[in-house]
Amino acid sequence: MSSDKPSEKGDITQLFAVRTTGGQEANVALMVEMFVESSRHSSGRKIDVRAIVVPPGIKGYVILEVPSLHMVYQAVKDIKHVKGKAAGAVSFKDLEKMLKPAPVIEELKEKMLVEIVSGPFKGLKGTIQLVDKNRMEVTVAIVESQFPMNITVPAEFVKPIKQQ
Repeated sequence: MSSDKPSEKGDITQLFAVRTTGGQEANVALMVEMFVESSRHSSGRKIDVRAIVVPPGIKGYVILEVPSLHMVYQAVKDIKHVKGKAAGAVSFKDLEKMLKPAPVIEELKEKMLVEIVSGPFKGLKGTIQLVDKNRMEVTVAIVESQFPMNITVPAEFVKPIKQQ
């Protein structure tokens, strides 16, 4: 799978995934950034890392954009919480999928128990009666009400609790 892409400087860069301790991705990214910055100010060999990405929702990986694989090894050398040097090349299309969040409405289904997290009904729980993907709205039957009450709210106002 090719992950080559011309950078602003005109040369080819690649994306490589570096395996880290789960939950330490941001720390690893910051340490790599500090190491790269310090190499730029020293008289030694410069480490050319163009970008550092910590994909949301993917635990245990940091993605580095570099001209070649040996730059990955130099950038993560002696950094705590790095478990594997280069897990493999990542294509730009795969990275785009990781960074683009899936719409909330895609995971909502009828009869699903949800909590309303925004709006005037915030904090109430209910079951989804109808999902309108075109209007990005859901109709929720409030379970905590003393009488049957259905309300229609934007899909981003609800959070799934569990499937019934």
